[in-house]
Amino acid sequence: MDNPNTMETAETALSRLEAGKVLDVATGNGGFITFLLDNIKSFTDITGIDSNERPLEAARNAFLRGNIQFLRMDANQIEFPIGHFDTVCISNSLHHMENLQGVLTEMQRVCKPSGTFLISEMYRDGQLETQQTHVKLHHWWAAVDRAEGIHHRETYTRQELVSITETLGLSCSAYYDLKDLDANPKDPELVSELDGIIDRYLQRAKGLRGEEELTRQGDELRKRIHTVGFHGATSLLVIGKK
Repeated sequence: MDNPNTMETAETALSRLEAGKVLDVATGNGGFITFLLDNIKSFTDITGIDSNERPLEAARNAFLRGNIQFLRMDANQIEFPIGHFDTVCISNSLHHMENLQGVLTEMQRVCKPSGTFLISEMYRDGQLETQQTHVKLHHWWAAVDRAEGIHHRETYTRQELVSITETLGLSCSAYYDLKDLDANPKDPELVSELDGIIDRYLQRAKGLRGEEELTRQGDELRKRIHTVGFHGATSLLVIGKK
């Protein structure tokens, strides 16, 4: 089911959220924490966990508040007791999880009864042409990762994401489609940044199995960015209660 109240925005729903103790799983450099700080009503403290130390260092340097901490931790074995957090969340990381059900089970374990579950994830279907650039780029990045032996699947469809959340048995679930199409899709600074990312992935592709095809795809994507442009893909934000 989609929103029981389709007139309410995600921002309105989050503005009422007293998040308490928050766990952000696969936090990376803390991007979703920034989103939370901009939108939720209040929180007690936030813990971001990730298995990769490099983005955690960037996050620690970016968030200097005493009630926000970042820990290196395996999401398959979250090192906190049952019901420790009032709010648990994961953003744009479901497609990175080799054992997705195990991670979601762990998140449920450390979320208190009646606690809040937040899931945010981009999806591949129903996107505008400029947004499809993001989807195609992401799928290429995932292909390079897989060629290096890194687990990284292509993005889910919207219905697949809904089905995943339905397996959690959450109550009062609401679904919001988040997108931002206001920016210039051919902004020179953005195009330059994406060119740099493509260059780094092309460098990584050298010597990998399927290098020729990966290189061809990267070159095609560069052309697409310059001709079609780029907007971030729409994400599905799920807010539910355990």
